[in-house]
Amino acid sequence: MKILLLGKKGQVGWELQRSLAPLGELLALDRNSTTHCGDLSNLEGLAETVRVYRPDVVVNAAAYTAVDKAETDQSTANLVNALAPEVLARACAAIDAYLVHFSTDYVFDGAGQKPWLESDATGPVNVYGHSKLAGEKGIAKQGAKHVIFRTSWVYGTEGGNFAKTMLRLAQEREKMAVINDQFGAPTGAALLADITALCLQHETPLTGIYHLAAAGETTWHAYAQYVLQTAQSLKPDLTYTVKELAAVPTTQFPTPAARPLNSRLNCSQLEKALQLKLPAWQTGVDAMLAKIL
Repeated sequence: MKILLLGKKGQVGWELQRSLAPLGELLALDRNSTTHCGDLSNLEGLAETVRVYRPDVVVNAAAYTAVDKAETDQSTANLVNALAPEVLARACAAIDAYLVHFSTDYVFDGAGQKPWLESDATGPVNVYGHSKLAGEKGIAKQGAKHVIFRTSWVYGTEGGNFAKTMLRLAQEREKMAVINDQFGAPTGAALLADITALCLQHETPLTGIYHLAAAGETTWHAYAQYVLQTAQSLKPDLTYTVKELAAVPTTQFPTPAARPLNSRLNCSQLEKALQLKLPAWQTGVDAMLAKIL
């Protein structure tokens, strides 16, 4: 199996290099790669990479993820998140390659309290969400074999993440305030990578949209509490200056881009298709903390 991976240096891309390497010949690219074009802002270059390399599978882990910046940089967000996936799907269709793409719960409006189903009506509340939804639709129009994994609250051991920020601030401040009215499931890049590899080995390739997130739900505030408590038990010599972890509503942290309050995803369709049970979100966070501490 020849696999083309885009976005190799991102949180998900880093883990995908590990999970995909045993499956065959892997070409992993990023925007700075020189042997082939891996820059999602270069549409012609992307299409040429697929034509020349002729992979059996293209895994697109690259995206424009600066949610707030997208509000004023709509053209770049649209280029990378909407137009590039469409171009990749068209190039895949031409050589009968299979496309794996990652999307987001931000395609929904965040209303209500029920976990979102794949069939629920979309309604993004910010530019980033609109660009990712346009990417989903662009892929579907090209007729390529594809699967789109919608996920949420992604973190990895490489680069920055929420847990690392909480641990740092807890050693610098006496009082911290964290949002407690946004709900979701922290989902590890390692889990996304492992499920992707499993999908590629499945006897019947998945097609269409599937929700993929860790099991359970929490808030950012409860997530922060869990991170600090777990870190303390893993590394008792850690010293914190924080005395208070205040729970505050989203309105206390105004941002250029609106954030959905409900990021819960119903993943039963994926669990049934792959005959598996997704792990609780705490499992992945425990593993990440054990690795970074």
